[in-house]
Amino acid sequence: MVGSQDLRKPAVVALRTLAVAACYYASARLGLLRELVVEGAVVTPIWPPTGVAVACLLLLGLRCWPGIALGAFFVVLSLTSLTPSVLGILAGNTAAPVAGYLMLRRAGFRIDLARLRDGLALVFLGAFTAMLISSTTGAGTLVVTGRLEWSGFWPVWLAWWVGDAMGVLLVTPVLLLLARVRRPLPLSRWKEALGLTVVACCLLPVAARSSVSLLYLVYPLLIWTALRFQLAGSMLCALFASVMATVAATDHVGPFERLNRVEVMLKLQTFNGAMALTALILSAVITEQIHTRRSVERACQELVEVLGHLTAGDTADGRARAEEGGAGRARRQDE
Repeated sequence: MVGSQDLRKPAVVALRTLAVAACYYASARLGLLRELVVEGAVVTPIWPPTGVAVACLLLLGLRCWPGIALGAFFVVLSLTSLTPSVLGILAGNTAAPVAGYLMLRRAGFRIDLARLRDGLALVFLGAFTAMLISSTTGAGTLVVTGRLEWSGFWPVWLAWWVGDAMGVLLVTPVLLLLARVRRPLPLSRWKEALGLTVVACCLLPVAARSSVSLLYLVYPLLIWTALRFQLAGSMLCALFASVMATVAATDHVGPFERLNRVEVMLKLQTFNGAMALTALILSAVITEQIHTRRSVERACQELVEVLGHLTAGDTADGRARAEEGGAGRARRQDE
């Protein structure tokens, strides 16, 4: 029995490592479907593997980091040959989500994202701060190895950093949400969710590809989904809108039609960043208010029950004293 358990543990670790690596690699292939060139370097507006890596670390713990490193290794190997510069990029892509996880754990992050502080921690620690490691390591390695000129360091660094940060802001909350799904919505909520989905599928592709700047139409829909479905609605809506905008930007259509490559990147990432921040923080605020209201309602209900017990006790005591007084008067009359 002990021997079988000893053999089972390495097998579980190996399967978990391979599963994390496979998810990382699959999300990377999806991200590479849409690319932009900045200063001769190929970057992705949204890099989903960073979001997958941070979500896996939050759900499985630090022991899954070998799977992240293995997935990053296969991604880099599928794009170029193995060189010392590749090893630097690989180290940065592995260290960034690990650093983000450690900072989030230090800040007391909760994966339900039910508090405003959790949303802010994911934005400023897990995305903005931690992804400085991967962008600095990656762009610096390209410069040191001569594959990038010094003049192109900052544009590539910025594009790299924003792409990794967008992966955390858009993908990590969705994966944390899917990991917590336990029961289906009531039928009435399904009807509303279906209606929102139809509106989003009709509105967002048109807004992203229209020559008239209609991207601002995303925000009323985003606010509606956040109010009605909190994190689930707002983050799924934000992810779909970001994908539509990224497709339009890489095709150079709609509001991105007459822009150069740098302007496309700046406009796209400004839109994606503002939308992700709005969805994440707004849904966190709404969820926190809902939980506070429920806590107040429970406290009021408990107070009503306590007052009811006290009132019942006072009534019983008064009745007992009245009965004792009546018995005393009856005895005096008999005497």
